[in-house]
Amino acid sequence: MNEVKSDIQIAREAKMQPIKEILEKVNVPDESFAFSPMGRHIAKINLEYIETLKDKQDGKLILVTAITPTPAGEGKTTTSVGLNDGLNKIGKKSIVCLREPSLGPSFGMKGGAAGGGYAQVVPMEQINLHFTGDFHAITSAHNLLSALIDNHIYWGNKLDIDVRRIVWKRVIDMNDRSLRSININLGGVANGFPREDGFDITVASEIMAIFCLANNLEDLENRIGNITIAYTRDKKPIYAKDLKAQGPMTVLLKDAIRPNVTQTLENNPAIIHGGPFANIAHGCNSVIATKTGLKLADYVVTEAGFGADLGAEKFLDIKCRKSNLKPSCVVIVATIRALKMHGGLSKEELKKENVDALNKGLVNLKRHIENIKKYGLPVAVAVNNFITDTENETKALIDACNEMNVKATLCTHWSNGGEGTKELASHVVELIEKEKSDFKFLYENKTPLFKKIETVAKEIYRASEVVADTKIRDQLKNFEDQGYGELPICVAKTQYSFSTDPNLKGAPTGHVLQVREVRLSSGAEFIVIICGAIMTMPGLPRVPAADSIKLNDKGDIEGLF
Repeated sequence: MNEVKSDIQIAREAKMQPIKEILEKVNVPDESFAFSPMGRHIAKINLEYIETLKDKQDGKLILVTAITPTPAGEGKTTTSVGLNDGLNKIGKKSIVCLREPSLGPSFGMKGGAAGGGYAQVVPMEQINLHFTGDFHAITSAHNLLSALIDNHIYWGNKLDIDVRRIVWKRVIDMNDRSLRSININLGGVANGFPREDGFDITVASEIMAIFCLANNLEDLENRIGNITIAYTRDKKPIYAKDLKAQGPMTVLLKDAIRPNVTQTLENNPAIIHGGPFANIAHGCNSVIATKTGLKLADYVVTEAGFGADLGAEKFLDIKCRKSNLKPSCVVIVATIRALKMHGGLSKEELKKENVDALNKGLVNLKRHIENIKKYGLPVAVAVNNFITDTENETKALIDACNEMNVKATLCTHWSNGGEGTKELASHVVELIEKEKSDFKFLYENKTPLFKKIETVAKEIYRASEVVADTKIRDQLKNFEDQGYGELPICVAKTQYSFSTDPNLKGAPTGHVLQVREVRLSSGAEFIVIICGAIMTMPGLPRVPAADSIKLNDKGDIEGLF
């Protein structure tokens, strides 16, 4: 029996091409104004070159999303990479646009985020670790603003900041529950005025959201200036621009804002840039990266984080609304293993054939298909194949999709790379050419904020009602009075269920969406709606992935997926 190679073994054996040869495939010239190499296999595309592409016709945008995640795994990134390779295999010029992995999950529970098997982006180790330093730049820019706030208070507080009403925390790109709530400025007069503070994870930072929604450097600077950092004793908002923070913060981000280009195992171009989480932020790669991809290729495959109820909803209602992007097709990734878990099986029971459990779990996939169709978009299903899947189970899944007039395609990209997604690639191209996208948002800008929450809760989550106390309703009304009523909403909730209870699998209905907190992201231009027990600073699990990560005798990394 052949040994099954780990992702890192496969990635290490990859025959990578010099990055200039990868860029040549999408006609990016080998000139210094076009891109800056970051070593042999990574480059940053220069903003000056991107500007020269503005009059080129856009390619077609394909959004990859998934069923509700389970511990059995779905493989959304793997499928995005595999579909991109499949499109190139059938003669189409395609680029995949992905998010950068956060160090928190890499050393925590989830592990790396560069795909898997023979559908990966490489160099995998750099991508999963420090990469090009973008997240460090975002962390530094965020914490510069934090430092400027406390410094301003120390030197007389001319803006009359109420230290009880500072809403800007600090960030670190690591899972560290001990930093959620802290006391700062302790140790006497020389260290400032003691107050409560806390840390979020970098991928939950509003700077990350702004970074991924900005169209250019000027837009980035304006949005940073509009961040609400605190309130006065009279409850008047104070913005980052009141501290003149937007200039130096933008300086820290001037190189990070340029999209990163790497390659797949099959030497097709991949743009990897930005990385907000989808359960606590909007979960999409940067607008600049996606738009650049659309200028360089005929097809762009991009993913949205977690299940379609979170990632796809936010991609469509936030990212597309803010950037005028319009997807041509949506691919929903499903695995038979995960659907059997939604049908009531435990992870230990998944290896045996169980068509009954699969049929019960199919309600989850059907719910996501129904939801995407509400946006007026053509839908395809990618069945990410596992070795334990049986013919009967695969047939039951494909037949169920046929009944919904959606084609499900068996994909073997994990073991076969692009060869295993050629059928899916051909179907997606045919779908885009035959079925016209009639894209529409779930709610209008002018819809009141609480009604927007109710619309997402009832239409996407199938909740019976939204519960929010008077304080939260008053906050929403206050946001509207301040002129923020037309902003979209970004719901932060568990990724493991349509509800706020991670244990409710399948397709629950009649549950209640409890709104715990609302936050204004006036720079990113959305309202964060925090529901259930979701945390903006995750903790490490009992046995973190970090326990298995080390350097071996040769100096190679082991345990990173």
